[in-house]
Amino acid sequence: ERVSMPDFDIDFCMDRRDEVIDYVARKYGRDRVSQIITYGSMAAKAVLRDSGRVLSMGYGQVDKLAKMVPPRPLDLTLSDALGRSEKSKKEPDRVVREFCEAYEQDEDAHALIDLALKLENLTRNAGKHAGGVVIAPTPLTDFAPLYCEAGGGGVVTQYDKDDVEAVGLVKFDFLGLRTLTIIDWAVKAINARRAKTGEAPLDISTLPLDDPAPYELLKKAQTVAVFQLESSGMQRMLKDAKPDRFEDIIALVALYRPGPMDLIPSFVARKHGREEVEYPDPRVEPILKETYGIMVYQEQVMQMAQIVGGYSLGGADLLRRAMGKKKLEEMAKERAKFREGAAKDGLSGEKADSIFDLMEKFAGYGFNKSHAAAYALVSYQTAWLKAHYPAEFMAATISSDMDNTDKVVTFLDESRAIGITVQPPDVNASEYMFVAIEPDALSAASRQGARTIQYGLGAIKGVGQGACESIVAERANGKYTDLADFCRRVDPTRLNRRVLEALILSGALDALAANRASLMLQLPDAIKAAEQHLRDRQSGQNDMFGAAMGSASATPVLEIELPTVPEWPLEQKLQGERDTLGHYLSGHPTDPWKDELAQLSTCPLGEIVDRYQPPKPRRNDNDDGNRFRRGPDTPWTVAGMVTAVRKRGDSDAFVRLEDGSGIIEVSFFGELYQQMAPLLTRDEMLVVDGGLRIDEFSGGGFQLRARSACSLADACRRHARLLQLKLNGIGPGFVEQLQHALAGYRGGRTSVTLHGYRNRHAQADLELGEAWRVEAIPELLRTVRAMPGVQAARLRIVKQQD
Repeated sequence: ERVSMPDFDIDFCMDRRDEVIDYVARKYGRDRVSQIITYGSMAAKAVLRDSGRVLSMGYGQVDKLAKMVPPRPLDLTLSDALGRSEKSKKEPDRVVREFCEAYEQDEDAHALIDLALKLENLTRNAGKHAGGVVIAPTPLTDFAPLYCEAGGGGVVTQYDKDDVEAVGLVKFDFLGLRTLTIIDWAVKAINARRAKTGEAPLDISTLPLDDPAPYELLKKAQTVAVFQLESSGMQRMLKDAKPDRFEDIIALVALYRPGPMDLIPSFVARKHGREEVEYPDPRVEPILKETYGIMVYQEQVMQMAQIVGGYSLGGADLLRRAMGKKKLEEMAKERAKFREGAAKDGLSGEKADSIFDLMEKFAGYGFNKSHAAAYALVSYQTAWLKAHYPAEFMAATISSDMDNTDKVVTFLDESRAIGITVQPPDVNASEYMFVAIEPDALSAASRQGARTIQYGLGAIKGVGQGACESIVAERANGKYTDLADFCRRVDPTRLNRRVLEALILSGALDALAANRASLMLQLPDAIKAAEQHLRDRQSGQNDMFGAAMGSASATPVLEIELPTVPEWPLEQKLQGERDTLGHYLSGHPTDPWKDELAQLSTCPLGEIVDRYQPPKPRRNDNDDGNRFRRGPDTPWTVAGMVTAVRKRGDSDAFVRLEDGSGIIEVSFFGELYQQMAPLLTRDEMLVVDGGLRIDEFSGGGFQLRARSACSLADACRRHARLLQLKLNGIGPGFVEQLQHALAGYRGGRTSVTLHGYRNRHAQADLELGEAWRVEAIPELLRTVRAMPGVQAARLRIVKQQD
């Protein structure tokens, strides 16, 4: 009864996908197995740029035209933009007015667009399908022409995925799934440690599905890095649903997608007894019981067609397909067939129509249970690993995304949030990838998972995999003792000045000297010594013991005198980490101002999720189908450092603020944007008042709509009432130094007090007179904090309206 071949979608570990394809080729014959070609076509923007290049038109002119074509919808064509296509006549929004005006009024643009219209959608290049593999019963040349990839990398069919099926071949999707690779890496790390304690290896495929630990993790929505369950919207759903069985995970994976998402509130209410579970017919209770009477899966629709409408299994599948395509004529035939089958069991036509309508509604977006169950199993496995072996799991997760800085930061933050210590990169401890550091092999803790992760050298920008592996391999001969020893021992073909500088800036060489400033200062001499050592080895200038033993260490070592220099300022040190790691690791640029930021803001950014209470939605009297409107934004003040700015024209901007504890996006519009534009730059410290809301359109994170804003300097100048200097062991000349430091900032509104001031006769707390009131801006704090004898300097801030 089938009208088409089934879909074969199989996910494999990314590392072993090619191994599977090679196995299939060996088993069925290399002349019968191939991957599938894809053809890249010339889309609207690309064809304009290519045509402009051929016509030797100026880049600016062509770029302006190309940018007139909006990125959405994805299938927009040049004919749509000009209003010539049938689709644009039905959907006027597809027409781009300024594009039409350019075509009509500019001769060059007219000629360019005319040429581009002829070329649009023509094939531009050939590629390889991400997962498609075909297996033929006889040599592939009996069915399709073949194409050899550039460089002789392999053979693919010249027919694309649709055409290979049209000629009778079966297409299999062999997809590489990153999560399966993460599981594989984590399990290998766990079993390596279990082997040392004599424990049986962990078999991820035999996990009990009723272990309470992963379900507790899901109920708390601690699902960062948990497959399919890590988005903020999914986390809110998990908190409401509180899944406590594997079937719940399957259902939630199937429900959390456009369409069935509207059923989530009812599903949750029925699960927890707040809403009565109802069935459209008593006979379908066994089918719908696990989903509390709600149709979630396509298989449920098919089973209902069998039980109520008397369909065969193949007929039920055809019915499901018809419902999904919503073809009216075909649906009318199926409805009559369903009523006829239902009538045999005494069901009235009205009741049969009611059930058919219900099935039709759900079939349109119902999800495959087999697919959802497979995904849910991977979700459960990752949740289980995170609950029982958090460090091994998070180390594998971070390693899988080492090239994606944003994800590395997210996963590192999550690791710390669940109690894992992250050790910085270290050439004497780090591997290429992130690894869990093992506790005492005989301790009880070793059976419960390590709690420390060692930063991977592979995540340092500018240090390639070859250099990392060379560093780790040589370390087997003993830890590196200093920079000269490191440069001398590591393969010089892998280690150049750029790599060494990246290692220093990231902190990976901190164990080899007093500080990074010292390392950078001695780097030229260390490189020279290593080059001399290499020349000596190559010319055979070893002593007789070194020559006899073949020992590289026998070559005389040039001593390098270590300079004694102070460490770089915090800002320079952290900037080096950001340049090489993509983020701050040993601290945050806001750390010196943490106290001031805390006094100026409602709370640290990392605490918003716990402190925020969304306003109740207001009743909606408009006739738009919604009973409630969202409530007003919650008044909130945030403070932090600008780390990214996304401007949209000359009217608004979206700014990312960080304070070391968390991140938030702040939107600036209209006059406020114009006023603040000069300050909306990276590394600027801002204090912003506005309305806080959950941004449903970008994954459910928090966003603040700014109503007023100023720099940290302006906020301190306006609101700081007292500058408190805590003194300790001041020397002669301190008063003169303090006078000099404060002189440039006098004339403000901030009083100055000295705590613990001591002279030859007594110790006391002093308040300087009004003549010494200052403008308490960050530069002043930085100056007095650097003075000998000043143990601490802090502002007391009282926010008030000016």
